Amino acid sequence: MKFSWFLIILAVSGLTGYYWGLGTSDRSQAAFVQYNTESFAPKLPTKTEQCAMIGSLPDSECTPGSIFPNATVDKICVSGYTKTVRSVPVSLKKKIYRMYGIKYPQPFGTYEADHFIPLALGGDNDVANLFPEPAEPRPGFKEKDLVESYLYEKVCSGEIELPAAQRAISGNWLQVYDSLSDSEISRLKNKYKDWTKRGD
Repeated sequence: MKFSWFLIILAVSGLTGYYWGLGTSDRSQAAFVQYNTESFAPKLPTKTEQCAMIGSLPDSECTPGSIFPNATVDKICVSGYTKTVRSVPVSLKKKIYRMYGIKYPQPFGTYEADHFIPLALGGDNDVANLFPEPAEPRPGFKEKDLVESYLYEKVCSGEIELPAAQRAISGNWLQVYDSLSDSEISRLKNKYKDWTKRGD
């Protein structure tokens, strides 16, 4: 009996050591596999005023995220897709800034009217998917752009299911960012240097 318990403890210890021995990015990939790949249905917003940022995350009651129901991998992974669906007029930008109590416009580079679930991952232009995201404190909108690019690459390469990526970024994109290795962050920064021309 003692020998059996010893084998069990040894096996558990070995598995624990294996997972802790994995690189951060590998543990991140393992986490994505656990996501349910059924269609993603974001919650509906419950308020449209007195919204407040929670660090770098939008108010979940105002900005739970929203997606195009017909956005598929075959569509979003075609170059130029975001240009065909982007539609955020100034009137809508003013509305979301007003919801968060922020004056519009802000100095260039300090805020961006961001799609919580990016267009490149099937997000839509609904007010429930838009919020004024600051650059500071970091991680801010530039770091979120890296997460968006990372997830987009993984979805289009077939490594991550689209619903899983949508859940990951709208659940807590900061966790995804924290899971990226320094080398992965550097690679993404070098690939997407021109933030003003990068599509979301």
